Amino acid sequence: MAGKIPSTFIDELLSRIDIVDVIDTRVPLVKKGREFQSCCPFHHEKTPSFTVSPTKQFYHCFGCGAHGTAIGFLMEYENMPFPEAVEDLAASAGLEVPHENDDGKPRENLNPLYELMERAGEWYSRQLKEHQQAGAAVNYLKQRGLSGEIAASYSIGFAPDGWSNLHDALTDSHAQDTTQQMVRTGLLIQKDSGGHYDRFRNRIIFPIHDGRGRIIGFGGRVLGDEKPKYLNSPESPLFHKGQELYGLYHARKNVRNLEQILVVEGYMDVVALAQFGIHYSVATLGTATTSDHLNQLFRTVNRVIFCFDGDRAGRDAAHKAMDTVIPLMRDGREIRFMFLPDGEDPDSMVRKDGNQKFEERIQQATPLSQLFFSYLQEQVDPSSIDGRARLVALARPKLSQLPAGMFREMMFKKLSSMVDMDEESIATHLLDTPPAKAASRKPVQKSERRGQSPSPVRIALSILLHQPEMIRTTSQDISIKGLNTPGISLLTEVMKLLQQNPGLSSAALLERWRGKEDEEILHKIAQWNPSIPEDGVENELRGALQQLQRLHQEQRAEQLLRKSAEEQLSAEEKRELRLLLSSH
Repeated sequence: MAGKIPSTFIDELLSRIDIVDVIDTRVPLVKKGREFQSCCPFHHEKTPSFTVSPTKQFYHCFGCGAHGTAIGFLMEYENMPFPEAVEDLAASAGLEVPHENDDGKPRENLNPLYELMERAGEWYSRQLKEHQQAGAAVNYLKQRGLSGEIAASYSIGFAPDGWSNLHDALTDSHAQDTTQQMVRTGLLIQKDSGGHYDRFRNRIIFPIHDGRGRIIGFGGRVLGDEKPKYLNSPESPLFHKGQELYGLYHARKNVRNLEQILVVEGYMDVVALAQFGIHYSVATLGTATTSDHLNQLFRTVNRVIFCFDGDRAGRDAAHKAMDTVIPLMRDGREIRFMFLPDGEDPDSMVRKDGNQKFEERIQQATPLSQLFFSYLQEQVDPSSIDGRARLVALARPKLSQLPAGMFREMMFKKLSSMVDMDEESIATHLLDTPPAKAASRKPVQKSERRGQSPSPVRIALSILLHQPEMIRTTSQDISIKGLNTPGISLLTEVMKLLQQNPGLSSAALLERWRGKEDEEILHKIAQWNPSIPEDGVENELRGALQQLQRLHQEQRAEQLLRKSAEEQLSAEEKRELRLLLSSH
């Protein structure tokens, strides 16, 4: 587990990056007054209603209500989990993301483990060249058509037969510490009896690199027909197979303007394709493609092609991949599916076809939309009313997951033509609300609906959210804690946080409430901008807080008066009551 990212780092990160730059690289913005505008990337619109504030460092769409900070934008637009969004922004700002354990202590330094994996990778590479058993491994690679250059480019190595070759090679005067580290990274397997032995023995070794080129794990292939054919490193502090892709680091390194990525099944497929000049393939590590895999790919390219066998198993795998892909299909992203003849894999196919013909196969791959509707049609009789109704029922759980945008609308349009229904009816059935109508609704605050004046709590929160530096103008003598009025606990929390962190930005303030109960309330208030002249903001804030303090005093006085009617007040309470009554 990576551990918690400290809130202080989030504060620093948001002070280092500019939300305008973050969004503009993905959605072109146009300056309009003090803010920037664009058509919203989260719903289809012709007139721009998406605004980005450089002063407040958050975005808001007046059409669909989408809003948030730079972190929130990446999470929504790129479909990234929070930690990945932070990592992405930190990398652009040249910052290393720190982590804490659950007890608040700094996370373990993993550099010794990375160094150990690097040493292991170098040792495996040397064995392929030097070990007396390496002849069989070299012959195997030659038979597969791999050159020494390609093998070296992917740092392919060899694990000789034997129980402790790697362990003996890497242990030194700190043998015990090294052994423990080797067990943690999966290089050694711990025996129940307390001993240990090398995980990889008599196998071709494929180092697995992270995005920074560090070795985080290994894959080993047997030379014969033994089982298992492939053996991967286990889960470790460095390696999580559901998140990593073999070959992605090399694709980024070897292709200057990477436009597409081909997802294949195994290590040898990736390396064999590279041998034929196709340097943009990656492989999952013995697992089905996950959303984490796809998020990584979409951060690199907009077009991803899956390569599967053409048999039933390959088709089933394609349908599973399709289920994972659909919720991630934002406008501009493209998914295709390439099916090979029975009995062929990318390695054998590229040797049979050659580079040019194989790339033609890639270009002719089936688009996601075509495969999706073909798959549905195979299960129903589209010529009958009940068959078409069944088609809509099968499509609903999938299409309802599509992010708002042009692709979703076009998929709805295609479905409507297939079942002879109007698009609005299809949208209503799939989403419960037609996208166009949903997008046109502007969130309305309660006070606006009822014609009420905004409460002093809302005014104070809005000012502090838009101009956190105004906290310095508030009196420390203001006492509102314990006031019985909606939102007061949130206001006191915000004020306390700003007093403790006087340099906190609007965006950083909002991020402090991510995942908390009042997160949405704060975001709604942040979207509301009271019409207060710049030179009147300080007086407005002071007035709102003083109004709340008076209300607090009145409530306290009333509480003490009620108590005095039922029982004797203490001397301290009597003094408090006299002061409260004299202040009115």
